[in-house]
Amino acid sequence: MNNLVHLDCSLRDGGYYNNWDFDEKLINNYLAVLSSLNVDFCEIGFRFLKNSGSKGPCAFTTEEFLNSLLIPEKLNIAIMLKASDLVVNKKFNFDNLHELIPVKSSKSKVKLVRVFCHNENINHICPLFEFLEDYGYLSACNITQVSKKTNKDLDEISATLSLSKVNIIYIADSLGSLSPHQIKKIAKSIRKNWTGPIGIHAHDNKGLALSNTLEAIKSDITWLDSTITGIGRGSGNAKTEELVIELSKKNKKSLNLVPLIKIITEEFNPLKNKYSWGTNIFYYLAGKHSIHPSYIQSMLSDSRYQAEDILESINYLKDQGDKEFNLDDLYEFRKFYKKKQKGNCIS
Repeated sequence: MNNLVHLDCSLRDGGYYNNWDFDEKLINNYLAVLSSLNVDFCEIGFRFLKNSGSKGPCAFTTEEFLNSLLIPEKLNIAIMLKASDLVVNKKFNFDNLHELIPVKSSKSKVKLVRVFCHNENINHICPLFEFLEDYGYLSACNITQVSKKTNKDLDEISATLSLSKVNIIYIADSLGSLSPHQIKKIAKSIRKNWTGPIGIHAHDNKGLALSNTLEAIKSDITWLDSTITGIGRGSGNAKTEELVIELSKKNKKSLNLVPLIKIITEEFNPLKNKYSWGTNIFYYLAGKHSIHPSYIQSMLSDSRYQAEDILESINYLKDQGDKEFNLDDLYEFRKFYKKKQKGNCIS
């Protein structure tokens, strides 16, 4: 148990609901609560390359912003990059990298840099990890939509990353489709070529995020993600309040839950009432049929979509195969189900 690393990414993942625009008082309170819970890392936000639309400070997580915060001494800070900001036309862009990571770790509050990466960018992202090692940062590669990867895919990805300087490979259940029995198989496939730490980022479409995370520990997956109240894109993630209880039980350590309960009651529950993350029948069906959760999130937040409309869209999407989220697609889906009102049951 001593080698387990707990990473909370509430603001980074929760920012999908409010454009990463969190109040500074909330952020400082949140950081203090994580420290009191002995959480190891806080992934406080993304570091996007460009601002498309109005986004808050946790979308960019600049050095200036981090220096303005009250970060507890024992809490390590992480940020996340997008591989698509660094791989342009199948070539690694060092100019973009220097813009995103302008200083060495010795001059930054950041200790860990994670990058989320789709299949097409895995072979091109490796220069990032050599750069981060030279600059003194820990690095992690989040393999997205891992539930759709074959054993061959995982063999190839882990072989590629094993030749790089990356420190941690994360399996990200982006579609919320995994069940506990699948975790062992995925870990085994990655272990064929990879001897370093593995992490898990579990989504809760099917209500299995915590179960998947606890099962991952049995497969020697040691980096564990969670968010307070499960806040995160779509159905959300494994809940920090549940994971800290389970870990404290395994570690046989006492835990003061009062500060956590207070911030949930005063800060996160009002946000949840406003944005309504968490699993429901639509997210469950999306997880079952490997549909990107952002489609469900977008329809639930759009008053034009009634329950029947969402079900028709799910029926359509489940037959489309691998499909990355594209907001423009929703207009095409509306045209589709407006023409086909058959009321098919989903199985």
